[in-house]
Amino acid sequence: MLSINQTLAQELNVREQQVAATVTLLDEGASVPFIARYRKEVTGALDDTQLRQLAERLQYLRELADRRTRILASIEEQGQLTPELQAHIQAADTKQALEDLYLPYRPKRRTKAQNAREAGLLPLVEALLADPSQDPKQQAQILLEAKALQPLTAEAPQITDVKTALEGAKQILMEQFAETPTLVGALRQRLAQEAVIVSKALADPAPADSKFSDYFAYQEALANIPSHRALALLRGRNEGVLQLSLALPEALELGPKDIHPCEIQIAQHFHLVLHQLPAWWHEVVRWTWRVKLAPQLETELIQQMREAAEEAAIQVFAANLKDLLLAAPAGGKITLGLDPGLRTGIKVALVDANGHLLTTSTLYPHAPQNRWQEAKTALVDLCRRYQVELIAIGNGTASRETDRLAAEVVADLASEHPIQKIMVSEAGASVYSASELAAQEFPDLDVTLRGAVSIARRLQDPLAELVKIEPKSIGVGQYQHDVSQVALARTLDAVVEDCVNAVGVELNTASIPLLTRVSGLNARLAAQIVAWREQAGGFSQRRQLLKVKGLGPKTFEQCAGFLRIRQGEHPLDASGVHPEAYSVVEAIAQEHQRPLGSLIGDVHFLRTLQPQDYINDHFGVPTLIDILHELEKPGRDPRPEFKFAHFREGVESLADLSPGMRLEGVVTNVTHFGAFVDIGVHQDGLVHISELADHFVSDPRTCVKAGDIVQVRVLDLDQQRKRISLSMRSPSREMPVSPAKTRSQASTKMPTKANERAQPFNTGLAAALQKALKTEAKSH
Repeated sequence: MLSINQTLAQELNVREQQVAATVTLLDEGASVPFIARYRKEVTGALDDTQLRQLAERLQYLRELADRRTRILASIEEQGQLTPELQAHIQAADTKQALEDLYLPYRPKRRTKAQNAREAGLLPLVEALLADPSQDPKQQAQILLEAKALQPLTAEAPQITDVKTALEGAKQILMEQFAETPTLVGALRQRLAQEAVIVSKALADPAPADSKFSDYFAYQEALANIPSHRALALLRGRNEGVLQLSLALPEALELGPKDIHPCEIQIAQHFHLVLHQLPAWWHEVVRWTWRVKLAPQLETELIQQMREAAEEAAIQVFAANLKDLLLAAPAGGKITLGLDPGLRTGIKVALVDANGHLLTTSTLYPHAPQNRWQEAKTALVDLCRRYQVELIAIGNGTASRETDRLAAEVVADLASEHPIQKIMVSEAGASVYSASELAAQEFPDLDVTLRGAVSIARRLQDPLAELVKIEPKSIGVGQYQHDVSQVALARTLDAVVEDCVNAVGVELNTASIPLLTRVSGLNARLAAQIVAWREQAGGFSQRRQLLKVKGLGPKTFEQCAGFLRIRQGEHPLDASGVHPEAYSVVEAIAQEHQRPLGSLIGDVHFLRTLQPQDYINDHFGVPTLIDILHELEKPGRDPRPEFKFAHFREGVESLADLSPGMRLEGVVTNVTHFGAFVDIGVHQDGLVHISELADHFVSDPRTCVKAGDIVQVRVLDLDQQRKRISLSMRSPSREMPVSPAKTRSQASTKMPTKANERAQPFNTGLAAALQKALKTEAKSH
């Protein structure tokens, strides 16, 4: 049996020493960003992705080992632990395999099989298993005549007739068969590989249920179903619209009395040839499958489908969130934030280059008040007085109407100074507005105006503003409300942590929420840092962090490298060089007789240095390479250059769209089946994966990511369902089928006959699939 470290090394394809060193660091409380950046020599340069995988699997394997220990203790306490069983339990490498082995020994409520055993029916079972060809009734009569059956408890009364004896024997065999680990595992594997998931409407669907209409008569291979369709099916079931079951394709045409393929597999496992045996054995096997195993395995496999779909959905959300957090910042510019509204008016917030609120107001240019000119004059006044450089417009209700107003403001001021107007996603702004954090920051400000402040700030620096919002509220996932909220929060928190530490944080201006995400810090320490900063007038060097209450040497080690101090006393405090490595840079400066500060940014000189010349007991080549790169561009921001999309004038709603129209838009969400693009009509359009490029695309993220500015063409519109199909393909390479039809090719509608006959594990796919594919091939 491999140790946990050996298992992790095999799974990650790294050396065991790397795993052992990383596990030690994690157990000591080191964060993944810290280990990835500042402990490369220790871990053999494992990156943050490998470290996250290692940490996740470490937790799973430790839980598995703990469960294994408890199971072994339980079985040993029962006096049933044999060397062979112990070896099997020690070799189990998944929680499911472990639970299969434990099933016969798990303490359970009294069963009919237990009553039958206590009534003395085991000899009958053993006799029938030893020679299944015997007449069961005759064997039961022999046992009764021998008077071997007698009551032992109130739950196990005396058995006096053949019928009751055979029923008890059947219950014992059913339980024994259903608790055989090798059989259960084989059936589970077969169904996981071959079964199809079948969906049908529970009753006459209501109009509100039309969103599930694609699944009212639907089936798809369980092994291949993509996460978004699996979650859609599960949501339909949870809402009481759909009924789900599993089926084996070859069982489709079987009648209610025909032998199911899984019944044959059960019989074969115990060397039973059903067609040569008495009908009683048929009943034992059939009820083992239908009563014991089929419901259990169906529940397990649908749960596994859910878990796999949730994991995929969480990873989609995580990838989109990372792209959004690392989106290009507009930078420190005076920004006017506009939170659009019709009846309630436009909420206006003006912030300075550092995001500090200057003034707020509410304007009513739209219906029903229609005070357009008054609103424009007020905005022109603000922009002129404060020399506004950016106008951030929330992309919610009335955003395009507000965009027109901003365009007129920009045009009126064009001769005085240039202003850029940019549409900004306001996802999560309302969550921030109503949060305790916003109330603490702006206690006297109306909730609605706080949203305008957030819109302005997220244009200046998306990362600094979005960390104030619960990650799942940002809205860049698929079915995020249907997945495990614990797993989602854990994954998204890790993404935020990685992004914040990759960019670095300005110690003297960072908010408490931003500081909270820095390696080694928490909300309490972040608040203490801000309190010390306000009292002392700011930090002049990183070492002053040790004066903050509750921040000791270990925490300083974790956080110091990710915190920046511009114009501090030590030139390296503005860089990503960790204080523990300052001595290396000082040694380089001393060797070349240069002031330490003169090294920073001297690319030509730095590239003449050889990292291996400065290796010591604490720092090896990987860290030295990082130090030299950091000195070239100290504190560099890894985020891309700022760009923004230009929405087409006059296109403000679905009614303004028409097939063939070319538009510019912003990618808001990337899923496994394509990308959603905001084209300025209050409803994102979908670029199906088949329409992302002129070549075959297996992963949409290889083509686009959240925040990208793209050129699209309208393919199709569904006004009733508010669906927009877009394409990024060249017109000459256009596929002769619309995205709506492309999507239907991935599924197969169940024939009515199949609907009527579908039972758990009793519906096939092959014939229907072939028929559907032939029909579509003819039509195209």
